[in-house]
Amino acid sequence: ASIKERAKRRFVENISKGIACTLGDVEKDLENYIKTNLAFQKEYVAMLNKYISKSEEDTINFASQFASKLQLGNIIILSGDLGAGKTKFTQGILKYFNLENEISSPTFTIVNEYTDSTIPIYHFDVYRLADIEEFYAIGGEEYFSKGICIIEWGELLENILPADYIKITINKDLENENYRKIIVETFGNIKL
Repeated sequence: ASIKERAKRRFVENISKGIACTLGDVEKDLENYIKTNLAFQKEYVAMLNKYISKSEEDTINFASQFASKLQLGNIIILSGDLGAGKTKFTQGILKYFNLENEISSPTFTIVNEYTDSTIPIYHFDVYRLADIEEFYAIGGEEYFSKGICIIEWGELLENILPADYIKITINKDLENENYRKIIVETFGNIKL
């Protein structure tokens, strides 16, 4: 629910309890709460977008359009089951930057670096990491400000990420094996 909707509900609750207040006061209280409570921000203020992909090509094209909004320092977490399309999504991002022929899954190297575009792109696959300490050991967090970071299985690192990041969740459709539901969430001050 939006701040205004929440404020209206709280305003009605306060009035019914005999608590004197104005709708403006309640809105200000809620806005201050949201600004100061990061967990609340992540849960309720995250921008949520959904897209249905009907093929691998559809996923690649959607990711390419998505990439047009990316900039230096963006961190993209890719989440989904094996075979959901995380690497295809990355291929679409690379396509936008004219690097689609460079794609390779970094499963055994942890990170692939693509530096031939206007913005360096770092493609991580952290599936095989034993723990967060391994990510620190390879200097993973040092990449965050150097370019665009794409992190497959990145939900494993969400506790150490900066406040501003994008999470892409790709789910397989149970009824059609080619369909994927792609959910784009932004956290912090990310604007797409």
